[in-house]
Amino acid sequence: MIKAVFYRLKNGDIKGFDINGHAGAAKKGEFDMICAAVSAVCYTALGGLDELCRINTYRESDGNIAMELPEDTEPKVWADAQTILKTMAIGLMQIENQYRRHIKVVFEEV
Repeated sequence: MIKAVFYRLKNGDIKGFDINGHAGAAKKGEFDMICAAVSAVCYTALGGLDELCRINTYRESDGNIAMELPEDTEPKVWADAQTILKTMAIGLMQIENQYRRHIKVVFEEV
Protein backbone atom coordinates (compact mmCIF):
# COMPACT_ATOMS: atom_id res chain seq x y z
CA MET A 1 0.00 0.00 0.00
CA ILE A 2 1.06 3.57 -0.69
CA LYS A 3 0.88 5.95 2.25
CA ALA A 4 0.88 9.66 1.44
CA VAL A 5 1.40 11.88 4.47
CA PHE A 6 0.94 15.63 4.13
CA TYR A 7 2.38 17.79 6.91
CA ARG A 8 -0.04 20.60 7.60
CA LEU A 9 0.43 23.72 9.71
CA LYS A 10 -2.28 24.93 12.11
CA ASN A 11 -3.48 27.44 9.50
CA GLY A 12 -4.07 24.64 6.96
CA ASP A 13 -1.00 25.28 4.83
CA ILE A 14 0.95 22.24 3.68
CA LYS A 15 4.58 22.31 4.81
CA GLY A 16 5.64 19.16 2.96
CA PHE A 17 4.84 15.54 2.27
CA ASP A 18 6.21 12.00 2.45
CA ILE A 19 4.96 9.27 0.14
CA ASN A 20 6.02 5.69 0.85
CA GLY A 21 5.35 2.24 -0.50
CA HIS A 22 4.00 0.51 -3.55
CA ALA A 23 0.34 0.06 -4.48
CA GLY A 24 0.65 -3.67 -5.12
CA ALA A 25 -2.27 -3.53 -7.54
CA ALA A 26 -0.54 -5.55 -10.26
CA LYS A 27 1.36 -8.81 -10.32
CA LYS A 28 5.14 -8.57 -10.08
CA GLY A 29 6.57 -7.41 -13.38
CA GLU A 30 3.25 -6.08 -14.66
CA PHE A 31 2.23 -2.44 -15.09
CA ASP A 32 0.72 -1.00 -11.89
CA MET A 33 -1.80 1.66 -12.89
CA ILE A 34 -2.18 3.00 -9.36
CA CYS A 35 1.57 3.46 -8.84
CA ALA A 36 1.71 5.21 -12.20
CA ALA A 37 -1.18 7.52 -11.30
CA VAL A 38 0.36 8.45 -7.94
CA SER A 39 3.73 9.05 -9.60
CA ALA A 40 2.15 11.25 -12.26
CA VAL A 41 0.37 13.43 -9.69
CA CYS A 42 3.48 13.64 -7.52
CA TYR A 43 5.95 14.46 -10.28
CA THR A 44 3.57 17.00 -11.82
CA ALA A 45 3.44 18.79 -8.45
CA LEU A 46 7.22 18.63 -8.08
CA GLY A 47 7.61 19.97 -11.61
CA GLY A 48 5.26 22.84 -10.81
CA LEU A 49 7.14 23.64 -7.62
CA ASP A 50 10.42 23.66 -9.54
CA GLU A 51 9.29 25.54 -12.66
CA LEU A 52 6.88 28.02 -11.08
CA CYS A 53 8.25 28.47 -7.56
CA ARG A 54 11.92 27.58 -7.99
CA ILE A 55 11.60 25.10 -5.13
CA ASN A 56 13.49 21.86 -5.68
CA THR A 57 13.88 20.37 -2.22
CA TYR A 58 12.62 16.84 -2.74
CA ARG A 59 14.39 13.59 -1.89
CA GLU A 60 13.62 10.24 -3.41
CA SER A 61 14.62 6.62 -3.13
CA ASP A 62 12.96 3.37 -4.13
CA GLY A 63 9.35 3.59 -3.03
CA ASN A 64 9.75 6.95 -1.27
CA ILE A 65 9.54 10.59 -2.21
CA ALA A 66 9.47 13.46 0.26
CA MET A 67 9.79 17.24 0.26
CA GLU A 68 9.55 20.15 2.64
CA LEU A 69 9.12 23.81 1.81
CA PRO A 70 12.10 25.91 2.90
CA GLU A 71 11.51 28.03 6.03
CA ASP A 72 12.59 31.21 4.20
CA THR A 73 10.13 30.89 1.30
CA GLU A 74 8.83 34.32 0.25
CA PRO A 75 5.08 34.89 0.88
CA LYS A 76 4.10 35.05 -2.84
CA VAL A 77 6.07 31.90 -3.62
CA TRP A 78 4.61 30.21 -0.51
CA ALA A 79 1.08 31.02 -1.74
CA ASP A 80 1.83 29.56 -5.18
CA ALA A 81 3.34 26.46 -3.59
CA GLN A 82 0.20 26.02 -1.50
CA THR A 83 -1.94 25.94 -4.63
CA ILE A 84 0.30 23.24 -6.10
CA LEU A 85 0.53 21.15 -2.91
CA LYS A 86 -3.19 21.35 -2.14
CA THR A 87 -4.00 20.36 -5.73
CA MET A 88 -1.61 17.42 -5.36
CA ALA A 89 -3.40 16.35 -2.16
CA ILE A 90 -6.77 16.57 -3.94
CA GLY A 91 -5.47 14.44 -6.81
CA LEU A 92 -4.17 11.75 -4.47
CA MET A 93 -7.41 11.77 -2.46
CA GLN A 94 -9.35 11.23 -5.69
CA ILE A 95 -7.19 8.19 -6.44
CA GLU A 96 -7.74 7.01 -2.85
CA ASN A 97 -11.52 7.30 -3.29
CA GLN A 98 -11.37 4.71 -6.08
CA TYR A 99 -8.57 2.47 -4.79
CA ARG A 100 -8.74 2.47 -0.98
CA ARG A 101 -6.97 -0.91 -0.73
CA HIS A 102 -3.91 0.53 -2.47
CA ILE A 103 -3.43 4.12 -1.25
CA LYS A 104 -4.03 5.97 2.02
CA VAL A 105 -3.80 9.77 2.26
CA VAL A 106 -3.36 11.31 5.72
CA PHE A 107 -2.72 14.78 7.10
CA GLU A 108 -0.55 15.35 10.15
CA GLU A 109 -0.42 18.67 11.95
CA VAL A 110 3.10 19.96 12.54
